[in-house]
Amino acid sequence: MTSHPQGMLFVATNIGGDDEADFNLWYDNEHVAERVAISGFISGTRYRARHAGRCYLGLYKTHSLDDFTCADYHAAFTRQTAWSRDNLQKMIDPLRRVCRIDARTGAGSGAHLAVLTCQQSVAVGDVLQVGEMLSALPGFVTCALLSPDDALSTPLPKEERLPGRLQQMVLIEASSEAAVDELARRASAVLHGTAEFYQLSWQLTSQEMTS
Repeated sequence: MTSHPQGMLFVATNIGGDDEADFNLWYDNEHVAERVAISGFISGTRYRARHAGRCYLGLYKTHSLDDFTCADYHAAFTRQTAWSRDNLQKMIDPLRRVCRIDARTGAGSGAHLAVLTCQQSVAVGDVLQVGEMLSALPGFVTCALLSPDDALSTPLPKEERLPGRLQQMVLIEASSEAAVDELARRASAVLHGTAEFYQLSWQLTSQEMTS
C-alpha cells in the first residue's frame, strides 16, 4: 500500500465475427502502443477469454490514478484515429473501468487470469489477507484489488451503464489453468465474487518502447 496507489484501465468487450480480424489488427498494431506511449502508463496487456462473458480484455497499468486526468491521456482519448473510432463503434457489450489498485500481493505476470467481480464492497485488509492465503498455493503469481473511480470510468460509445455504484474487482494471476481455477475458487468463497477466466495474449511495457 502507498499513499498514491497505481491505476489501471480495464476494458473488456465482445466483437462480431466479421469484424474480429480487423479488431485484433487494430489492437495489436496501433491501440496498445498508443496507450502505453502516454505519460504515466507502465504497460498494456491483452487477454483472450477462456470462460467469460466478454471475449477480449485489455489491462493498462499506470503509475497513479492521476495519469488518467493528464493532458496526454485527454488528447489520446478525445482525438482518436479513424481506425480507433471505427473499432470502438463495432464493440459489443463493452465495459470500461478506470480503477485504483488498492491492494496487491505478489509480483509479475501470470499466463492465466481470473477476474472476480465483487457482489458487495470489500475491504483492503480482507483482500490482503486473501492474497497472503493464496500466495502459499502452487501457481500463484499476483492478487490485486481494483476499485473503480466513478467519475473517470466514462462509458465507451456502445456501453450500457446500469445505475448504482461500480463494483470492485479482484484480479488473480497464476502460472497454469488449474492453478488459477483453484485460486479463484478459494478467493470467491471469502470475497463473494463471481469469477471469469482469461488467458494471456501479449504484453507491451513502456520500458520496451523506450529501450
